Amino acid sequence: MTRNAPELAQAKADGLHNIGEAAQLSGVSAKMIRHYESIDLIPTAGRSIAGYRLYRDSDLHRLRFIKRSRSLGFSIKQIETLLGLWDNRSRESGEVKRLALDHAAELAAKIREMQAMQHTLEQLARRCHGDDRPECPILEDLAQDECCGGSDDALRADGQQTVKTDR
Repeated sequence: MTRNAPELAQAKADGLHNIGEAAQLSGVSAKMIRHYESIDLIPTAGRSIAGYRLYRDSDLHRLRFIKRSRSLGFSIKQIETLLGLWDNRSRESGEVKRLALDHAAELAAKIREMQAMQHTLEQLARRCHGDDRPECPILEDLAQDECCGGSDDALRADGQQTVKTDR
């Protein structure tokens, strides 16, 4: 038993958790808990006499809220706003809905961009023989200079070939 064991046992009896327990119970790593504390997403933890961080159950609930928000792709800034709304019990749900719908629209735009990238890569891969020849349309496309019209037979994001006409 360590010298601080009685103090930590009392903290547990008081419903407080050290950072390891908080990490385990919330699913957020100790490193991220310290980070969230440093950027004020969670309140500064109380300290034991020995200097251990001690977290309340309400802190764990807040950490789970942050974790779930991150899993949905919300940025730290957006989570800050969501936490402010969550803390304000007199808030209007319309603002929360607007934030959620705005974020959903951002995600939809990112998905479209990623699908276009996927399509381009698949088109380039179809054009590449993938054998022992040194010619490779994939590398040629990556090496093209966008600002100057690109290489001959460049592939657009929509998969259509373009041909440079200024020969």
